[in-house]
Amino acid sequence: MRGRKPRGPEIVRGLKGGDQERQRLEAILDTVAGRRGVTEAADGLQMTPQRLHMLREQALQAALDALAPQPLGRPPKSAGSDEERINALQRDNERLQRELEASKLREEIALVLPGRPRRGEKKRQTDSDR
Repeated sequence: MRGRKPRGPEIVRGLKGGDQERQRLEAILDTVAGRRGVTEAADGLQMTPQRLHMLREQALQAALDALAPQPLGRPPKSAGSDEERINALQRDNERLQRELEASKLREEIALVLPGRPRRGEKKRQTDSDR
């Protein structure tokens, strides 16, 4: 076999976490790899074999869950609660209603005042301006 010799359960020693958690995980991996029996590993951890079985099941399930495919990219921003979104939409609606009313009022004023150029129109030249 070429390259480095694969490390077994002792790889846990380099992980972050408490000593007790590392010892438990190493014992669980020892039992999975067949290096030690469940009873022997449980005795070394001063717990019952039933408790070690339960911890082993939880650890393996957590590992399996962590390996599940994740959606690509950055997660979407949380939109907040529905109530917050509704309030924001109501504020936007009120603002847009005010803007619409102001625009209608400007249009009415422009129609009432003759001789004033409308938006986009050039001033008309009178005979006195020439």
